[in-house]
Amino acid sequence: METVVIFGGTGFIGTHLSQFLLCDSAVQEIVLADLNPPRNEGYTTALQDALASGRVRYLNCDVRQSLPLDAFPHADMIFNLAAIHREPGPLASEYYETNLAGAEHVCAYAAAAGCTRIVFTSSISPYGPTESRKDEASIPVPETPYGGSKLVAEKIHLAWQASKADRKLLIVRPGVVFGPGEGGNVTRLVRSIVRGYFLYMGNRTTRKAGGYVKELCRVISFGLEHQDRTGEAVTLLNFSMDPLPAIEDFVKVISNIANIRRKPLSVPRGLLLGTSYPIDVVARLFGIQQPISPVRVRKMLRSTNIEPKRLRELGYVYHYSLEQAFEDWKRDRPEDFAL
Repeated sequence: METVVIFGGTGFIGTHLSQFLLCDSAVQEIVLADLNPPRNEGYTTALQDALASGRVRYLNCDVRQSLPLDAFPHADMIFNLAAIHREPGPLASEYYETNLAGAEHVCAYAAAAGCTRIVFTSSISPYGPTESRKDEASIPVPETPYGGSKLVAEKIHLAWQASKADRKLLIVRPGVVFGPGEGGNVTRLVRSIVRGYFLYMGNRTTRKAGGYVKELCRVISFGLEHQDRTGEAVTLLNFSMDPLPAIEDFVKVISNIANIRRKPLSVPRGLLLGTSYPIDVVARLFGIQQPISPVRVRKMLRSTNIEPKRLRELGYVYHYSLEQAFEDWKRDRPEDFAL
């Protein structure tokens, strides 16, 4: 492996993936193709050094547009992480416009550049929320535009792979991915616990598939090694901790890591969900950013009980426990756990 191109390479996962790949001596060049420039924070020291040395370079890119092939290098491997994924936020059409067009343009570039290997980060969202267990063999039933767009994007990548016998495709369906620089639901959970306004809402036992971002990088590497070893052309892996943690597990670990001794209060889930609607309306009217959105509240109430069954069958050994993941996160970004 010589040149790696990461679409969505300056985002949360892309930043950690690029630093992970820098530890591989076989990777000579990494191209970060994204709309935003690379992150420059305390936990990205290795990335900043590689940018300065030229081993990593940034290329401004919008996957919604046809990719200018003369601006891109030959790629030995392509990672497609580019997507609109925040919920709530974008219009329903925006998920499809970005996630489908992005898949088509990335696959077209791979075909033109003669690249025979793609890693695509999909999502567990195509399965839909579920209290019953689902795994890679379960039929996807997406309930949101994001989940639907990711499922169709998978099919686009599969069509690319099927068109030539020497092509390999690794699809990873992560649950909620957390860690330094995430800035999403788990970061908000940490802040709410540290600052003392977290409340249980009848969701102590709600299970959430997902895992630490550095574990995800290891899982991707494991999937690629599995393909190299077995010759498997298409590999689908769910990514989550195993067993799946419940909300109460997250709260206990975060409280311990942040040295929080107070116990969260509990409120009826119907009360909080009902209150979230008028709060959201008022916030929208006045342009106020706030975390109590009906969409976010419903997500907190519903389990995503998606098993990493294939990882278990293949004998993957996890590097981070839930507590070790948050300890590592705190070392990288202690400000996330401060008042």
